[in-house]
Amino acid sequence: QVHLVESGGGLVQPGESLRLSCAASGFTFSSYAMSWSRQAPGKERELVATISYGGVNTKYVGSVKGRFTISRDNAKNTLYLQMDSLKPDDTAVYYCAKARRGSISWSRADYDYWGQGTQVTVSS
Repeated sequence: QVHLVESGGGLVQPGESLRLSCAASGFTFSSYAMSWSRQAPGKERELVATISYGGVNTKYVGSVKGRFTISRDNAKNTLYLQMDSLKPDDTAVYYCAKARRGSISWSRADYDYWGQGTQVTVSS
C-alpha cells in the first residue's frame, strides 16, 4: 500500500527558508517521478516542482524558479523541497505525489497517489 507522508511545514517570516520532506513507502520509490504541489485557500492545486526517478531532470513553476529546489534521496525513499526566500504568496498546503512513470510530468493526471499535505504559512 502506497504511503506518502509530508513534514517540515510551519510558520515563517518573509525571506526565510523551510525544507519539506516526503517519506514514501509501499512502492519502488527509485522507479517513479515525484512532485510537489500546493493549494492556497480559494485556489486550485498547482504543480510546483517535479523530479525524474533518478533525480537528473527537474521542472519548476515560474513563480518558484530560483527559490525552490526539489531533490530526492532514493536510498532513504524520501523526497525534499528546499524553499528559500519565501514570500507570503507561497502560503499554502504542500503535497507530494507519486507519478505513474519515471519521467517528469506537468500533468496532475499523471500522478496517482498524494500525501495528506503540510501547511506552510509565510507571514510577518
